[in-house]
Amino acid sequence: MGSRWDTGRTEAFSDGVFAIAITLLVLDIGIPADEFDDLWSAIFHEWPAYLGYATSFLTIGGIWLAHHGVFRRLSYANDEVMRINLLLLMAVSFLPFPTRLVAEAIRDENAERAAAIFYGACLLAIAVLFSALWGAVARDRTLLRPEVSEDEIGTILIASSPSIGFYAAAIALALVAPRAAAFGYLVIAVVAALRVPGDEVAPEPA
Repeated sequence: MGSRWDTGRTEAFSDGVFAIAITLLVLDIGIPADEFDDLWSAIFHEWPAYLGYATSFLTIGGIWLAHHGVFRRLSYANDEVMRINLLLLMAVSFLPFPTRLVAEAIRDENAERAAAIFYGACLLAIAVLFSALWGAVARDRTLLRPEVSEDEIGTILIASSPSIGFYAAAIALALVAPRAAAFGYLVIAVVAALRVPGDEVAPEPA
């Protein structure tokens, strides 16, 4: 038995997991029926749920964009890449739970710190696993398509790592200011999603 895997089915399965996880996020947003008598106030009152939704949506969306960039550059995957990819998908599919937890606990002084730290730890795990995924690819250059350059490999490796430090800093902030950390996670997600580069398209010959 070989240790090479076709990337087509792996990417299709990964896309399905990303799509389901990102869809599940919105199911945790709701207004209790007993608050309909003051609906505008009730809608505004749910701001932690909107914050958690936006943060997790952008986090998963950014990972999906970067994941596409990785697999577009692969000719095939090895066992290590496949196993790390499964762990990454497991962490992503788990994210709706800490998202709901932090949205529910952020106004409770007894629970907000633990919820913000737990949420940050889940986001950090996703960032570490994605960095490990590209690191596994970088260690076995035979997995890559011939046109992928050394500069490109290094650029992606560097680009996939800074979020790890940012998440660690935000988790430390959550120890003293959980709400500030929750907004910090959103900023990290926005920056990470904007930082993902697209593919360069060669101009068609005239």
